[in-house]
Amino acid sequence: MMKNTAANGMSKSYPIFMAFLCMGFGDVVGPMVGLAKESFQLSNFMAQLLPLMGFIMFGILSVPMGVLQGHRGKKFLLILGLIIAFIGLLIPIINGMYGPVIAFNLSSGGEFYILLFSILMLGAGATILQVSGNPIMRDVSPEGKFSSNLSMGQSIKAIGSSMGFLLPPLVAKPLGLDWTILFPIYAILILITLVWVYFTKIEEKRDPDSKPVSLIACLKLLGNGYVALMVAAIFVYVGAEVSMSSGIPILLKEKYGIENFGLLVAWTLFFLPILVGRFTGALILRSLSPKKFLIATVILSFLGILMMFLGSKFFAYTGIILVGLGFANIFPLIFSITVDRMPERSNELSGLMVSAIVGGALIPPIMGLVADNTTLLTGFIVPLVCVTYIGYCAISTFRKA
Repeated sequence: MMKNTAANGMSKSYPIFMAFLCMGFGDVVGPMVGLAKESFQLSNFMAQLLPLMGFIMFGILSVPMGVLQGHRGKKFLLILGLIIAFIGLLIPIINGMYGPVIAFNLSSGGEFYILLFSILMLGAGATILQVSGNPIMRDVSPEGKFSSNLSMGQSIKAIGSSMGFLLPPLVAKPLGLDWTILFPIYAILILITLVWVYFTKIEEKRDPDSKPVSLIACLKLLGNGYVALMVAAIFVYVGAEVSMSSGIPILLKEKYGIENFGLLVAWTLFFLPILVGRFTGALILRSLSPKKFLIATVILSFLGILMMFLGSKFFAYTGIILVGLGFANIFPLIFSITVDRMPERSNELSGLMVSAIVGGALIPPIMGLVADNTTLLTGFIVPLVCVTYIGYCAISTFRKA
């Protein structure tokens, strides 16, 4: 009987993990920066408008969606996010961006603006998926396993993120297609997930001490110094990750001359360590406290970025790998530590912390401006500053334990 109950619980987690895979599709803006920069002949700053479109909706929608989630439920919001992301992927497909090589009209910029609007919609869908997906993982997790399961979910999300790096060089080019093959593949996977989630029954946990969710209640939480500290940590972390994922392929091409397989090498150096780190982190968290693990991951990230400035290709590549391993668990650790401290405010916290993902829109253009006015490598000072702040938050959190 116990085995049947456990198996039933696991079966309910599968579509949630699939939703985490779809969350990762929003991270396509990272590798797409380099692809769009080459296709549309853009400056570093203009290319970084893609992350702006992809992540601006996190700042606009997250808190209102957290409020809506408190009234309509997490599953409702999860389905809504999948629908919006699916519509966003249909836009470029309808306009001919579905794999066959197309000639981009550089004079009118029409295709580029279609791409920006598509990424805006995909970002809106990813926002809603983050707001609902992170706390609903708590509903399908056994007692005390939320942090490890959330790290596992983020591992699955990393697979979705990796597809933006792997599909263009490994699938599109050998078949004579271009990087827009990502859109129909993503659309099919989201449609499958949408149907699966719709037909899955999920019992949503409600804390007996929970209060009615409102926009004012969400914003008042920012008056809590601890909450503000952790929300800001999410803001700078996501900005640092998007800056790294978008800047590394360009760095490999412009400084180290890697062109045809630049995305594949970038994935191997950065996203593969993130993927490995998240799966490993889910295991480590079964025996190590989240607060101690957060400090360790921040130290690894900081050392990795520093190594990129040492001048040699060996140190640069090693540093990128270390940053990937360090970045792997920062988001789920910050999120789970905060929610576990105030579980009765999980909906409001989810909205606030996911809204902080807007850092992925605002920080990469800063890195682009620094790179345009100095050197590309100097631009990586921006994520270094971000990691320094996260280190301060990690130490402050540990001292308050």
